[in-house]
Amino acid sequence: MEQFTRFHEVAADAAGYARQWKERTRGRVVATLCSYAPEEILLAANVLGFRILGTESPIILADAHLQSYSCTLVRGALEEALAGRLDYIDGVVFPHTCDSIQRLSDIWRMNVKTGFHMDLVLPADLTTQASLDYMTAIMETFAQDLGEKLGTGISREDLGAAVLTCNQIRSAVMRIHALRNKVPEAISGTDLHAMVRAGMVMDRNEFLSLVTPLADALEAEYPTSQFHGKRILVAGGLCNMPDLFDVIEQTGSRVVMDDLCTGSRFFQGLIEPDSDLFRAIAHRYQSRIVCPAKHSGIRARGEALVRMAKESRADGVMFFCLKFCDPFGFDYPYIKEMLDENQVPSMLYELEDSLAADGQFETRCQAFIEML
Repeated sequence: MEQFTRFHEVAADAAGYARQWKERTRGRVVATLCSYAPEEILLAANVLGFRILGTESPIILADAHLQSYSCTLVRGALEEALAGRLDYIDGVVFPHTCDSIQRLSDIWRMNVKTGFHMDLVLPADLTTQASLDYMTAIMETFAQDLGEKLGTGISREDLGAAVLTCNQIRSAVMRIHALRNKVPEAISGTDLHAMVRAGMVMDRNEFLSLVTPLADALEAEYPTSQFHGKRILVAGGLCNMPDLFDVIEQTGSRVVMDDLCTGSRFFQGLIEPDSDLFRAIAHRYQSRIVCPAKHSGIRARGEALVRMAKESRADGVMFFCLKFCDPFGFDYPYIKEMLDENQVPSMLYELEDSLAADGQFETRCQAFIEML
């Protein structure tokens, strides 16, 4: 779709975009490896937040530092750094998530020269008042430390403006997600995936200037739906595989909702007004649907996915999990059981992030849709 052309251009060459942005603005680029890196604080520091999503090149150098059973997201990110393809990065932030990301932080610190290095040690259990207090303190400390490394302070005014911008972006993006659910034929999965990927690497003000009028235009162009195919909810650890959406939609089905950190979860939840901005930011990251590396209740993720399937009127759920991703692997059995209890069919597909969808997946996808 023509309205998504710019997003496809940026997603196809995110590194080129970051280099051009840096040359044009004389600004600094700070990389992150997880959706728990606080966008608002990075924006308030006047840096370009840049999400690393593995590599599309063969993984060779990273295998000297990581076991072969590490997921391709972790191995691919390290490959990009060791190969010198992240030379435009001025710093990198490692949020405290899965074991692999945490250990990658140590390996990165010892072997990679990409500017400053920061660990963001967030709580794993997000159910208590103490976790909110702790996360609030961590967010404030992170802002202070980031300001020191950049040689500039982060004022309350800068942080307030950044929170407003991020809220506006999230509102616009989630309007587009809601339209995809209401009118599945309006937006292809590949287009939406490109938009989300672009939103994780573009200048946030530029992204906002594109995504808000796009939401307005799409809502005006597609008031009602004529779609009669199967409605699919996608979940799991998908990071960099847009061709999977093509395969699904070639069957006549449409992805109407997703639970991906490189999808709707990245943009879910607004920051509510609060006199303590750091507490408001912490509350947003604590209260949104968690990833498998965080805890908000024994059955919380399963309950959230069942609710999402019902609200989106999904005919089935497709799980895409990176090979060797233990957090998703541990989650899947009980989530599948809960979906089965609620008569929601599901399919699990393990994949390597650097490989295109193969014939085996196409066959399984077609069989799953026919079963529905």
